[in-house]
Amino acid sequence: GLCLLVLRVFIGVHVFLVSCALPDSVLRRFIVRVMCSVLGLFVRQSDPQFRDVNVRVYIANHVTQFDHNVINLLTSCNTPALNGAPGFICWSRGFMELGVTGSRAELVDSLKVYSSHRGNPPLLLFPEEAATNGRAGLLRFSSWPFSILDVVQPVALQVQRPLITVSVADSSWITELLWTFFVPFTVYQVRWMPSVPRRAEELSEDFALRVQELLAMELGVVSTRLTAADKTEHMKRLRHTSVLPFAPGSQPPAARPRMPSSLTGVAPEDVRITAMAQRVKEVLPHVPLEVIRIDLAQTNCVDTTIANLLEGRVPFFPESKEAGTDLPAPSTSQAAAASGIQGSTAVPSSKPATKQFAKSPVERHLSLQERKRALYDYARR
Repeated sequence: GLCLLVLRVFIGVHVFLVSCALPDSVLRRFIVRVMCSVLGLFVRQSDPQFRDVNVRVYIANHVTQFDHNVINLLTSCNTPALNGAPGFICWSRGFMELGVTGSRAELVDSLKVYSSHRGNPPLLLFPEEAATNGRAGLLRFSSWPFSILDVVQPVALQVQRPLITVSVADSSWITELLWTFFVPFTVYQVRWMPSVPRRAEELSEDFALRVQELLAMELGVVSTRLTAADKTEHMKRLRHTSVLPFAPGSQPPAARPRMPSSLTGVAPEDVRITAMAQRVKEVLPHVPLEVIRIDLAQTNCVDTTIANLLEGRVPFFPESKEAGTDLPAPSTSQAAAASGIQGSTAVPSSKPATKQFAKSPVERHLSLQERKRALYDYARR
């Protein structure tokens, strides 16, 4: 992959120079398309007979940052730059600069003027306004692309790539370009659909929804009501709640409980151990808090500490007689009984085991299992 990346970077520079030097024609598109196949970009088209030369607006779903470049290899078209500062980067990526920085109404007016000149190439617009992976559904189409003209032609676009995903949310176009050079190949499948005229007295919103449904059926995906703004908000939340590095076995920061104000002067590690100890104490109220803190300092996990205490791996004495009679006996006695050790080899307990366990080892083991199940049920509740 790295060898392909380095080689294709140099070839990509030649492709860019050739595309800039040659005028827009069938010969230029053929040469650039062949050179792009060396870069691993293969473009296929289905049903080219449906492409209407009289249609001035193409509507396509948005999958990658280079959809407009790929479709431009098949037919002459222009895509206006909606985001990003105008300049050399915008021009080199193949976008058309209109010089409009105001509202969508001003953009629509400029595009109407552009489309009124028959000598200009058709417009290629992406009503989703944000790229998706193209496998689940379509974002809700904006209505402004359908306010330009009364006839549009949908273009269904599907992209396939081995090993690496085609589109990654919140990824820059440079990163996507480098991954495109890294993988062996990327196949773009372009399917032309029949042109769709506006119905009598049909609003732009209804027109956009109808075209969205047609494209979704052609692609075999769901027509959603999620917008590009919803995707942007979702990405903001993901960045805000992203998991920071933490110690192995510890809980993510989002899952940690909020500390009380009385612990603000304590070290962060002690505050975290104290909070986890309180959670263990709620599940096992008969276990001394200091024993819980010592084990948490080693395990750094609430669930592991609870399991250690229940299964007798940590010796302790119950804090009160009431807790000892209602809950399992000292864990040292539990460990001795569970492991089958007989005699007085176990660590002595302050409370007699006869009050909690039967004389038979089998009955003692069954009683232990019942108490453990009861504690687990209590912890789940």
